[in-house]
Amino acid sequence: MISYDLRIKIDDIKSRFNEIKKVFDVEKNRKDIEELEKKTSKSEFWSDMQNAQDTLKKLKILKDRYEKLQKVESKIEDLEIGLELAEEDEELMRNLEEDAEEAKKLLENFELSMMLNGKFDDLNCYLSIHPGAGGTESHDWAQMLLRMYTRWAERHNFEIEEIDLQPGEEAGINSATLLLKGENVYGLLKHERGVHRLVRISPFDAAKRRHTSFASVNVIPEFKNEVEVEIKDEDLKIDTYRSSGAGGQHVNRTDSAVRITHLPTGIVVTCQNERSQFQNKDVAMRILKARLYQLELEKREQQLRKIQGNLKEIGWGSQIRSYVFQPYTMVKDHRTNHETGNIQSVMDGEIDDFIYAELVFFAQNNLGGDI
Repeated sequence: MISYDLRIKIDDIKSRFNEIKKVFDVEKNRKDIEELEKKTSKSEFWSDMQNAQDTLKKLKILKDRYEKLQKVESKIEDLEIGLELAEEDEELMRNLEEDAEEAKKLLENFELSMMLNGKFDDLNCYLSIHPGAGGTESHDWAQMLLRMYTRWAERHNFEIEEIDLQPGEEAGINSATLLLKGENVYGLLKHERGVHRLVRISPFDAAKRRHTSFASVNVIPEFKNEVEVEIKDEDLKIDTYRSSGAGGQHVNRTDSAVRITHLPTGIVVTCQNERSQFQNKDVAMRILKARLYQLELEKREQQLRKIQGNLKEIGWGSQIRSYVFQPYTMVKDHRTNHETGNIQSVMDGEIDDFIYAELVFFAQNNLGGDI
């Protein structure tokens, strides 16, 4: 006999799928694919390279989304047939449970593709981590977060490029910036931006007292030609210094690392990963451009929140998540209320459930923003 829980699970999958079909216009999606395919077949298609690449990217997204929907629909049809046949067959019952779990994952995968529709979601991203007040303890916490995000990126087979890494004086890191490359990596990580709080018994405290530490995470898209930001030369202070990383003999014997300060805003960006000062300056300028664009959008969002009223503060600088090691173990996101007691798996990079909960929360509350 089919269990009550399994029936509930299958009913929930079917209900969620029916809700999605009300929003997702299958016929329009199919027509859009056909129109874009006609464009790509024209002889003049490649005359504008940038437009051609944008068109192919859009076509791929539409096709992927349509194929994912078809897979979900097919799996749900299998579930409905399985429900009729599994009542008296124990082997079919086990298959039905496996099919229900697979359908749930396919559905979540499709929902994810629907939510990753922001203007810059498909771009690569820069992820920066800075410790808060608290000296060695917060520097160590920043390094723990760096490891967590690195493990997460490795699990998804994203390419990881170290842009800047400044070690702490005693332990941990003073700052770090990574460039993560992969499909929708910015869209997945954009809501990780904010302050992350650690509660634990400090390994640096001889008295074994409990400490609270903070570190800030920033996530910005890797812009190329997507936006225009005016930066005046007189607004920049550019310093060079010797790289502190293991960048090879050439880096270690020349002042190739670059630090750029944007004087009107006080924003500071650094790059020491490239082998020449020119390359480091180019990367640092791209990061600065993205930071300034982000700053402008945040100003607009703040003005909108004033107009809209008492929306929950979600901007840069707010505490978004707590990681508690003692006296109990728990990781809790303060926006979505998603939590888990398995803190070790989270620190090993298993944060997809938190990311999914964020995307659902921001989509439902229409708080996604442009960046």
